Amino acid sequence: MLIGGSVFIAGSVFGGAATNIPMLLMNRILLGIGLGFTNQSIPLYLSEMAPPRYRGAINNGFELCISLGILFANVLNYFVIKITAGWGWRISLSMAALPAAFLTIGAIFLPETPSFIIQRDGNNTDKARVLLQKLRGTASVQKELDDLVRASDLSRATRYPFRSILERKYRPQLVVALLVPFFNQVSGINVVNFYAPVMFRTIGLKESASLLSSVVTRLCATSANVVAMVVVDRVGRRKLFLAGGVQMILSQFTVGAILAAKFRDYEEMGDGYAYLVLTTLCVFVAGFAWSWGPLTFLVPAEVCPLEIRSAGQSIVVAVVFLMTFVISQTFLEVLCRVKSATFFVFGGWICLMTLFVYLFLPETKKLPMEQMEQVWKTHWFWKKVVGEEADRKEAGAGNIALSGLS
Repeated sequence: MLIGGSVFIAGSVFGGAATNIPMLLMNRILLGIGLGFTNQSIPLYLSEMAPPRYRGAINNGFELCISLGILFANVLNYFVIKITAGWGWRISLSMAALPAAFLTIGAIFLPETPSFIIQRDGNNTDKARVLLQKLRGTASVQKELDDLVRASDLSRATRYPFRSILERKYRPQLVVALLVPFFNQVSGINVVNFYAPVMFRTIGLKESASLLSSVVTRLCATSANVVAMVVVDRVGRRKLFLAGGVQMILSQFTVGAILAAKFRDYEEMGDGYAYLVLTTLCVFVAGFAWSWGPLTFLVPAEVCPLEIRSAGQSIVVAVVFLMTFVISQTFLEVLCRVKSATFFVFGGWICLMTLFVYLFLPETKKLPMEQMEQVWKTHWFWKKVVGEEADRKEAGAGNIALSGLS
C-alpha cells in the first residue's frame, strides 16, 4: 500500500505538469503500477483483518471507495470542462495526488495483519494475539490464533505459490481466481465506466448532459455499493451474484433492443429514448455494484488459503486489468461494426457467468478463511476434484509405507 500510494503521487505529478506526450505516458504507466500494487494488497488486507461475520461488508468497502472515487472524478470532469482557458485537464490528472496522499500517510500507521505477523515471527505469537484481541474486541481468540498458526506453518512450506496454485488440490481456487475477474470484465461494466459520455453523445445528448449522465450512473453504483455492504453477510455471496446477474442480463438485452429499434447511423435518437437508455444503464450499473463489482475482489481472497492467497489475488488483479485493456481497445470498433448486437453479446456473457455461479461457486459467508477448504469438500462438483487428489496422496503414502515395511 505504501509503494502503491507513493507511485500514485509520482504519476499525478507527471500528469498535472505534463508538457509533452512522454510525460503523459509516464503518468499512465505510474498510475497503472500503483493500481497493480493497491488492488492486490488492499482487498487481502481487509479480508485478513476483518472478523468472519463482517468480512463481506468490510471488504465491500473497497468497491464502495472505488465508486466514490469514480463519482468524484466524474463530478470534477463535469466542472473542469467548463474552464475555457483549456487547462482544466491538468486539474483532473493532478487531483489523483490527494487520495494517494491519504493512502500513503494512512498506511504508515496501519498494523500488519495477524497472518503476516505469525509468518514473520514464527512461534512467537504474542504480538498476533494482542492484535487479534484488539481487532475482535475479546480475549477469546485462541481458536482463531491456532487456525492462523496452522495456516502459517503450511504457508512457510510453500516456497513457490504461483507454482503451487497450479496443483490439482488448488484447482477450485485457481478457477475462481481466473473466471470471476474474467466474467467481471466481459459483463460490459467498463464500457459504461469508460465510454458512457461517448455513447450518450452518440445517441443524441449534448456534451455536458453526457458528462452529467455519467455522474448519475455512478451515483446509482455508489448507492448499490452501500446496499451490498449491508446485506452481503446476511444473504450471502451466491444470492447477490445470482440476483445481480439476472438484473444485468435484463438491462443489457433492453439496451440492445432499444438501440436496435430506434437508433440509426448518422441520426440522433429522440431524447425520450436516450433517457430510457440512461435509466436502463443505471439499473445495469446498480446490479453490478451490489454483486459482481465488490464480490470479484472478496470471494477469491476468501477461498484461497494463506499459502497461495497472494498468488490468487495477483491473478485476479492481472486478469481484471488484462481484460480491461482488451475491452477498452476493442469496444468502439466492435460497436461501430455490430452496433446494438454488442449489448446482446454482453448479455450472453452475463448469462454464462450467472450459470457458472449457480453450478460451481459455493457459499462462503461467515466461514473463517482458514477453514474455507470445507466448502470444496461438500460441493457436488469440486468434492470430486479435491477428493481424488486426497485419495491419490493417501494411496501414495500407503505405497511408501508398504515399501518401507518390505
